[in-house]
Amino acid sequence: MKSGEEADHFGELNDLPNDSHFLKPYILKLRQKVEQEDALREHLHLSDNCLIRFLRARDFDVDLSLKLLINYHRWRRECPEISGNLNSSSVLGLLQNNYHGVLKSRDASGSRVLVYRIGQWNPKEFTAYEVFRVSLITSELISQETDTQRNGVKAIFDLQGWCFSHALQITPSLAKKISAVLTDSFPLKVRGIHLLNEPLLFRPVFTMIRPFLPDKIKQRVHMHGSSFLCSLCQHFAHSTLPPEYGGTGPGLEEVCQDWTSFIVQSEEQLAQLSATGALSTPLH
Repeated sequence: MKSGEEADHFGELNDLPNDSHFLKPYILKLRQKVEQEDALREHLHLSDNCLIRFLRARDFDVDLSLKLLINYHRWRRECPEISGNLNSSSVLGLLQNNYHGVLKSRDASGSRVLVYRIGQWNPKEFTAYEVFRVSLITSELISQETDTQRNGVKAIFDLQGWCFSHALQITPSLAKKISAVLTDSFPLKVRGIHLLNEPLLFRPVFTMIRPFLPDKIKQRVHMHGSSFLCSLCQHFAHSTLPPEYGGTGPGLEEVCQDWTSFIVQSEEQLAQLSATGALSTPLH
């Protein structure tokens, strides 16, 4: 555990721009460790901006950043059915059904806020692997944003419409892969997971996922039920949330459609990510 002085120091590093000379020693040290790892031999081309993603995700602890980088590329190798094709065309139907969006405003702590609407996922048309790919596409894109690297993400899962056919799609193997991305295999800080309208049928699925989660993530899971209007606004400003969730921000249809357009416009970056697992320049 870091002392208060160390935590302040790493907080200051996190606030610096990518080209700050104060970050150079950390980038150099991580690059040297990457060059010594057999598991990363094919990734020696990684840019400074890419390495900073992993450093920020682990508060500039170089050893933990290296471990995260190794886990990230191992996960990509072991899950090609999810990570091998990040093209928007593979999930466009799901996106056009307003299943997923990213709210226009960050929350008070600067976190990106993601929304998933389970009722818009027809399991007869899209598998859980394709649904997971939507999340991975968004995560890859927003993890290029400097502010998101610094402040992480919070996710709202609206489980209205969850049914038995959804539950059948979530196998123990997939549950483990989902938890790996949430914990130690992706360079993104998960600051909160908020579940709305969760039915009894969802509990066995969450029970399957929960053991794979570290205590830190478990403590950040909030179950709001169907009477979520008051409790959700304790975590998010009214101006951040859409009207459907008690806020005054843009509606969910607009949010989902705008994010779908952004994903489609990011096709070139997604193709690069599919091939190499990294972008040469960050998004802002």
